Amino acid sequence: MTGGAEAVPAIAVTAGEPAGVGPDLLVKLAQEEFPARLVAVADGGLLRERAARLGLPLRLLPYSREAASGRAAAPRRHRRGELFYLPGLETATPAVAGRADPANAAYVLHTLRRAATGCLDGEFAALVTGPVNKAALFDAGHRFRGHTEYLAEVCAAAGAKKEACAPVMLLVNDFCRVALVTTHLPLREVAAAVTRERLETVLRVLHLELRDRFRLAEPRINVCGLNPHAGEQGHLGEEENTIIEPTLNKLRGQGMRLRGPMPADTAFTEEALRETDVVVAMYHDQGLPVIKSHGFGDAVNITLGLPIVRTSVDHGTALDLAGSGRAKADSFIAAVNMAIRLAGRS
Repeated sequence: MTGGAEAVPAIAVTAGEPAGVGPDLLVKLAQEEFPARLVAVADGGLLRERAARLGLPLRLLPYSREAASGRAAAPRRHRRGELFYLPGLETATPAVAGRADPANAAYVLHTLRRAATGCLDGEFAALVTGPVNKAALFDAGHRFRGHTEYLAEVCAAAGAKKEACAPVMLLVNDFCRVALVTTHLPLREVAAAVTRERLETVLRVLHLELRDRFRLAEPRINVCGLNPHAGEQGHLGEEENTIIEPTLNKLRGQGMRLRGPMPADTAFTEEALRETDVVVAMYHDQGLPVIKSHGFGDAVNITLGLPIVRTSVDHGTALDLAGSGRAKADSFIAAVNMAIRLAGRS
């Protein structure tokens, strides 16, 4: 530090799909105040173009680790209308708002790797990700299931221990918290993926992170069943009897406060939510539609079970809104604030 400047965390922020609303939202983030240094891991030219299109002020400042450590004259905190960015990151082809191009898929993945490895080596305190277009990534030949899985692969490839790369998706808003046992899978593959081993891993990671990051001394966890009516005592499916209940009993015996398996259609009632800190859903569309229906655009997606702090928006690329100025930055702002909060508790 120089001149007695306050040390604040550096937060890496990716824009995601360059043709989507991610660049718009990064420009809008720059108009807010945060007790951190935001570093855009994105094409600077794209951000300038989108800022001009939105009619918003944006002064881009080249970021370097030397500046971050105070060995160069640079502000320590984020200032309205300014944004640090990593030079040298350029899309393969000019991004056209609203038209995702598979030619830019490698750029999108490179920004994620760069930001994640920066978190792993201590350059950044946390990572906040903008939405990506999975179709464009698939069309370019990348088997990309989602940020959650991809970041786990990046961390593992960088040498993180296997037990430190057990990703769990958690969405949080003022209504509730929802964690997922399985994430981005076709529905026909879900039942086979709900195993005792996977469920136990999710519950252990969730229990640990709720204690360490959210300061809940004895987390109360409600666990949904997989089948309608939680299997109706085996008449509508056996997974509750053979997988979920035995796993819950094992972990209850080790001191975890677990309730379930609960019918998913009652797990989110007002009464049930008053008595829990988090609901565990077995698959993506069992839990996420509920939390998003109570505040779409306000929820934050948090990846637990990684050696880095990562948060994200709760929505997609919204190609139809890109460049229009109509995309709301509420979820991105909430994700940045959550990242700063969690980074302070690492």
